[in-house]
Amino acid sequence: MINRLKLAQSDQKGDWGRNQYLLNRLQRNQELFHSDRVYLSSLLGIPITSFNRIYVNVPKTTPKHESNRLANCHLCNLELKLDQKTVRDNSNWYHLECFRKLPATKKPGQYHTKPKQEKKSKKRIRKRPDSVQVLLTVSIFIFLASSVYFLLGTLSVIAMSIGGVLLLYHLFSSYAYALKPHSGRKGPSVFIIVLLAAPFVIGTLIAYEGYTFLETPVRIILLVGMTISFWSTMLFVPTAVYSKYREELQPEPTSYPLLSILIPAYNEEKVIGNTIEAMLETKYPKKQIIVIDDGSTDKTLSIVQRYKDQVTILHKENGGKASALNYGLVYAKGDIIVIVDADTIIGRNSLKEIIKGFDVDERVAAVAGNIKIRNKINWITKCQALEYITGIQIVRRAFDIFGTITIVPGALGAFKRELMKETGSYQKATIVEDFDATVKLLKSGLITQGSTKSTAYTEAPSTLDDFAKQRKRWYRGNIQVLTRHSDALTNPRYGYLQKLAFPYLLLGMIFTPIIGFVSAINAIIGIALGDGWYVLQIFLIFTTVHYMMTALALRIDEEKMGLLTHAGFLVVGFKQIVDFLLLKAILEHLFKRKAIWTSAKRTGVTKNETK
Repeated sequence: MINRLKLAQSDQKGDWGRNQYLLNRLQRNQELFHSDRVYLSSLLGIPITSFNRIYVNVPKTTPKHESNRLANCHLCNLELKLDQKTVRDNSNWYHLECFRKLPATKKPGQYHTKPKQEKKSKKRIRKRPDSVQVLLTVSIFIFLASSVYFLLGTLSVIAMSIGGVLLLYHLFSSYAYALKPHSGRKGPSVFIIVLLAAPFVIGTLIAYEGYTFLETPVRIILLVGMTISFWSTMLFVPTAVYSKYREELQPEPTSYPLLSILIPAYNEEKVIGNTIEAMLETKYPKKQIIVIDDGSTDKTLSIVQRYKDQVTILHKENGGKASALNYGLVYAKGDIIVIVDADTIIGRNSLKEIIKGFDVDERVAAVAGNIKIRNKINWITKCQALEYITGIQIVRRAFDIFGTITIVPGALGAFKRELMKETGSYQKATIVEDFDATVKLLKSGLITQGSTKSTAYTEAPSTLDDFAKQRKRWYRGNIQVLTRHSDALTNPRYGYLQKLAFPYLLLGMIFTPIIGFVSAINAIIGIALGDGWYVLQIFLIFTTVHYMMTALALRIDEEKMGLLTHAGFLVVGFKQIVDFLLLKAILEHLFKRKAIWTSAKRTGVTKNETK
């Protein structure tokens, strides 16, 4: 049968991509789909009864032992689970107790520091920080401090002080905490405790100052919002500038490992050709490009077949993005796997840039690329472009410093193949497989980094309806991941995932939209009660700081300042749409409505009015 299929392939009979896929399965003695049996029977003239096995679909739910599987302990050879304390050393996994039993001479790679002689052998790169970035950073801090002190008074200074305490807690604990196995009693992080306590502390002080019963809730909400803003500004702004400076000092790779690029595609006929063309033109010496057609019903597969001499084409019945990626992993030969969405065009040097992140530390398991919007054609797409830039260049850079970037995006992300397999690859338990896979790596004691020089240009939804569909999947999926990995909020062995990253995600996805709407209502009440000047002062401070941080993000990203005109919409307008969609996703989750895959329509538009 295999020989007859090879003959049909050489005679260019049937579907080339499907023939190649079936040939691989037959050579590996793997089971076939019933539809493939019917296809082969027609193509080769063999009765369908000649096939004695029918492919059995993977169960919809993942067995519990698989979702908790990590690896086996290198010493006792017993299975490690995600709820156990573990240590990774010299590419081996240990129970923490087993690791402690090893003699000191058996721990040459403890804490994963590189040998001193290796550091000395590298040529030191010296570069001055960008003076404009430094100036903007200093200006933000001066404006915040002076505004709070001279305009808003004592209570606002206290709110700022609470944010400062959180900042010092994260900074002073980072060095010692990052270099040793994490342990301690289970419980919420200091970050969560302080945020929960802040309203009561501020409320007591406001009552002491003699404000009325109606005025007190207004000021509590506004000052809690200021506390969060102070903390995030003081933490994220300097770390973003330092992260950019550190990235500029990264040396060129000493070697270029084989990369396997996986491009899953389902009904992507309008964009898949551009994606493959860009990937072929990308400058990298050793790359294996694998396109996985996930049972498309349009012309996606026929378009992909035009590149059959340059890429590996896989075809399977539709099973979702997670199953397509796992199928591609079977054929991947590279030590590093790069995931690229079918609507994404990557930069020519993106692959060379993304592998630099793996040289930072032996524990680096994944590196996130810099996702940019390529179709900035109207208000909604320009707001999304600005949202991406500020999120990546300010917030994500802070998590890069702590080694806890929580989402290595499917649009452009790189993983060490073996580590990905050890933590269970991609699973269908959520509809945001990239978020879930990244959190599993972080819970395993590994590190995730970011690369802003590794750019990828994706197509953003250009209508409000398509935008709502995209965000519905994102937000419902994000809540699924928060629920699925809720133990990361209380288990200290997860390091900065527990101390900072997961609490911040909870804050951004749950509390921030609630605070946003409540603040708007309280502002109206405050104005009605004659406290309008105070409300206006806080609004102007928030807006000014936001514009300054946006300008800093654009400077770090080396993006033109034209988008700064849309920064105000991320305070009023676009932000309320996002908050509404977040609250809607929360309510749907609480009422246990089924989370389904929703996506925007592809247009293939590449016009960019900003650049």
